[in-house]
Amino acid sequence: MQMHKSTFKIRKKFDQYFLKDKNIAKKIVKNLSFQNYDAVVEIGPGLGILTQYLLNLYCRHQVFLIEIDRELISFLKKNFPISKNRIIHKDFLKWNPEEMNLHNFAIIGNFPYGISSQIIFHILKYNQYIPECIGMFQKELAKRITSHEGEKNYGILSVLVQTFYDVKYLFTVKKQVFFPIPNVKSAVISFKKKNEILSCNKDLLFKCVKTAFNQRRKKLKNSLKLFNHISNFYQIPFLNKRAEELSVKEFLQLTKEIEIRR
Repeated sequence: MQMHKSTFKIRKKFDQYFLKDKNIAKKIVKNLSFQNYDAVVEIGPGLGILTQYLLNLYCRHQVFLIEIDRELISFLKKNFPISKNRIIHKDFLKWNPEEMNLHNFAIIGNFPYGISSQIIFHILKYNQYIPECIGMFQKELAKRITSHEGEKNYGILSVLVQTFYDVKYLFTVKKQVFFPIPNVKSAVISFKKKNEILSCNKDLLFKCVKTAFNQRRKKLKNSLKLFNHISNFYQIPFLNKRAEELSVKEFLQLTKEIEIRR
């Protein structure tokens, strides 16, 4: 399979940075466990550097490719004919796995920097179907996702991803292994679904976390004032802490307290 930076005109609107190091590609794919799910969805396969290892090493799983660039769709169909009927021309942010009857699958991808956060929120929307994810992110975002309370990068994505997944920072990737060369370093991280999650209202959790971190320096009794009409609001635990001081477990407990008092 011929893959070269002259093959395509790089399209800025798609935020395209193509990985060209095959050893790194293989390393990313090998970090998938391929256990307890029966399909893998690759987001933005581009020229197929991850795809070739997915198909060569783990062809027993169904591999679906979601690509937004029409020109790359033609390339993928030509170079991966075995997956021709599982190449989806679509914006991942508008993709619904339920329409394809996919209810147990892993996610992998070299995610476009510009929409990485949106991709994560879309994964979280369907987290009940996704037990595992391996992704290449901008290093700064990867640090935010994997941070814990009290650390400077701890924020909305840290809490929401770690509510549902055990996250792990796997390795840093140098700029020079991409074309074109980006201005930032990248990193690969993994999400693996937690065995036990404290049950609470998912929409309410998202609202609490986002509202709290929008005023992260304020104590929660002030940043969460939109809930102060509920019964015994000021008796809820943790309100004298700031958002950045609260662990994931404590955010879940806080949400549960608000839920039962509404």
